[in-house]
Amino acid sequence: MKSSPLVIHIAVLLSLVALASSPAFAREPAEPRRSEIVRMVRQDCGSCHGLTLQGGLGPALTPAALAQRPLESLVWTVLQGRPGTAMPGWSRFLDEAEARWVIARLAEGFPQEYAQGEKR
Repeated sequence: MKSSPLVIHIAVLLSLVALASSPAFAREPAEPRRSEIVRMVRQDCGSCHGLTLQGGLGPALTPAALAQRPLESLVWTVLQGRPGTAMPGWSRFLDEAEARWVIARLAEGFPQEYAQGEKR
């Protein structure tokens, strides 16, 4: 069966949208903003999720803990918080692209060089 050009175009478009929303394609913030975000993750997020992000009052933010969670759900949680829990929304401090960048780094294990504010 031969596919119509419209079907092929739609499939390509959907693939590009999925690829663009992947955490691997999160825009990296420029310095000094990147250092500010890293400090926020290490200190503010770490105050509930554990200083090593292994869990505490909040759940662990390790690659294994995040692996089965949908990206859009994680972005929403970071920006809007979780009602009825201690998780606040961070939309006053991060935009969506920055939230995606944080999630992408967490999915990689938030490497130590970020802990020291060095560029990846």
